[in-house]
Amino acid sequence: MMLIERSEGEITKRLEEKDELVIVFVHTPLCGTCKRAASMLTILEQTYEELEINQLNINQYPSFAQTWQIQSVPCLLIFQKGLGVERRYAFQSIPSPSLITSTIHNK
Repeated sequence: MMLIERSEGEITKRLEEKDELVIVFVHTPLCGTCKRAASMLTILEQTYEELEINQLNINQYPSFAQTWQIQSVPCLLIFQKGLGVERRYAFQSIPSPSLITSTIHNK
């Protein structure tokens, strides 16, 4: 599965429905670091097929950046049952699935 580009409305709807796990990769199309991070997340998603990673182009949805106080891109947001539980800006390597599972189990 590839990263799924979503609109702010689609992501907001999933958060309002309090889905168990919503992962959002916030990016801009011309950001080289974002492209590298996206390729790492694609590998993670292919390795762990149960993961669904949504992506949002922050240039198209600046209100999302304001609402969730996005400071820079790339940014990975992890929500559990509609609540923001983790935020990552730095991607030195492929994010570990333990980041996601430990975040869920510790909150």
